[in-house]
Amino acid sequence: MGTAAAVTGFIAAHRLYIMEMQQFDDILTKRFFLRVTFCGVAGETVDLGRIREDFVRVANAEQMHWNIYDGRDRSRVLILVSKLDHCLEDLLYRQRIGELPMDVTGIVSNHPDMRPIAERHGIPYHLLPVTPQTKAAQESRLLELIESTQVDLVVLARYMQIFSDDICKHLRGRAVNIHHSFLPGFKGAKPYHQAHTRGVKLIGATAHFVTADLDEGPIIEQIVERVDHSFTPEMLASAGRDSERRALSTAVRLLLEHRVFLDENKTVIFK
Repeated sequence: MGTAAAVTGFIAAHRLYIMEMQQFDDILTKRFFLRVTFCGVAGETVDLGRIREDFVRVANAEQMHWNIYDGRDRSRVLILVSKLDHCLEDLLYRQRIGELPMDVTGIVSNHPDMRPIAERHGIPYHLLPVTPQTKAAQESRLLELIESTQVDLVVLARYMQIFSDDICKHLRGRAVNIHHSFLPGFKGAKPYHQAHTRGVKLIGATAHFVTADLDEGPIIEQIVERVDHSFTPEMLASAGRDSERRALSTAVRLLLEHRVFLDENKTVIFK
């Protein structure tokens, strides 16, 4: 009996109703991925604690890495930002209108600039300045904050600091970053001016998991927009900011809905 049949049989045996089911068999990595959304029959209470306990037998038999989430639970999210506010403001707006089901536990920055935004939204603001000499201590404080506030997801919303290998390993699969898709072609300051000088025809943004390989983590979402010779550097930057907002918010939503699975150096995403 296959894994899908074992899971659906378990769900049926517990008088649960399948609302959505998606699967993917990666023949290259020899991994099978399955996402099932289920609910109880009308009028019956679902005891997720017991469901999880009972499912261990199926999971062990099928050698699965698995989780069962309650769709009513809201993820606890910590947002990191430096001096650019467009991604931060977009995430907070989407949370406020109910598009992103998350509770923001705090905003962390290495600069004081974003404090007014945090105060306006009633969110704790943590100023953690960093220099090459204090980087280890700053990251240690950041990890303490993540653990003490029981953070599920860390979002780098244009946080312009490079994480050490240690913190990348600690946050594997729990931290998402955004960058303009010109990398690695246009590194350094003013990438949109560099792109304008080279006459680019496509711009965009990439949201990806944070790894020790800078800006090369498994990709979650990408946005691409066609441009032409009439775009000034300022117009390119404006279009780039919009791409960054859209890519990051989409990636965060997919993660909050538990639709993203790591498959070695890439992702499987059930949309």
